[in-house]
Amino acid sequence: MKYKKLTITFIVLDLLVAICFGVVYGVDKFKQTIIATALATKTHQYIAYTFYSENTVKSVVNQNSFEEITDDVNLDDIVIDTAPKQTYDNKYDEIVLTRTPGNEDYKYLPVKVGSYKAHLVVIYDPSKVHLIASKSFNTGNGMETVKEICLREKGRVCINGGRFNDATGWGSDIPSGTLIKNGKIIWSDSNEKRNLIGFTNDNKLLLIKATANQALARGMRDALEFGPFLMINGKSVKFNSSSGGYQRAARVAIAQRRDGIVLFLVTEGVHTDGPNLKEVVDLLSLYGAYNIANLDGGTSAQLVIDNKLINNPKNVYGQPVYGGRKVVSGFGLLP
Repeated sequence: MKYKKLTITFIVLDLLVAICFGVVYGVDKFKQTIIATALATKTHQYIAYTFYSENTVKSVVNQNSFEEITDDVNLDDIVIDTAPKQTYDNKYDEIVLTRTPGNEDYKYLPVKVGSYKAHLVVIYDPSKVHLIASKSFNTGNGMETVKEICLREKGRVCINGGRFNDATGWGSDIPSGTLIKNGKIIWSDSNEKRNLIGFTNDNKLLLIKATANQALARGMRDALEFGPFLMINGKSVKFNSSSGGYQRAARVAIAQRRDGIVLFLVTEGVHTDGPNLKEVVDLLSLYGAYNIANLDGGTSAQLVIDNKLINNPKNVYGQPVYGGRKVVSGFGLLP
């Protein structure tokens, strides 16, 4: 009962925020926001229909929908090659492959995703990309910011990634789905097949709908649960409208090129104002992405490089979240 009341309270607050966005940003964004907020929970979907007709709600849902990619990742297409190169396919390939003097591990690139500022990190050796996780699960005080986790794990570059239970609106240290670290299941709350995102023992990004044990059988060494998969084997997800799938928000994504190079992308934005998923795919495609997965964004979006939070996380009200939100998992460039 306590959680139910809190959930209703946060929905009401979100709707008030939506009204504010409607005043500031316009009627269409207000409509998108209020419907998406109400439909986020099955219990309170009636709120969307209180403000709008069934046809309007259906139209908004269709604008933010997409057709999932059902292809299996062909790991044979990924040929790991960490040696520096001198020949390039295009200017974006040259940008990726031209390393920063004195830094063989990664390269930071300020970019734009659509009209939004964003941060792209090129990681040259995929064997150094691993799951990062908070200090404990389901203890009541296990959550940490990405910066705290990254510092403890001695990571050079870290991003957030996986889901966590959020019944109250304040988050928790209870992961949702599966977490695999160094070939061992460190958390799993379901035997159902879920979207798992991670790296195999031969350092290839594997995007697979599977149980935890099925993922291990495919050679998964590190993984978390999120989605959707945005590109598999160079084939992009098909969006059902030009709006590009999902509400606009701050985004986090992970990708791998055919040469094995890993791309971390974190964008700026707030709860209802940021890049859409098509814009994420378009940007990462320019830099040679072959497999792409969406990770947990919004308020949770965080990029840490050498113990410094690079992006500017904001909550649903557009207020800065100093130091970043506390989360439970992500990926990091580790020693």
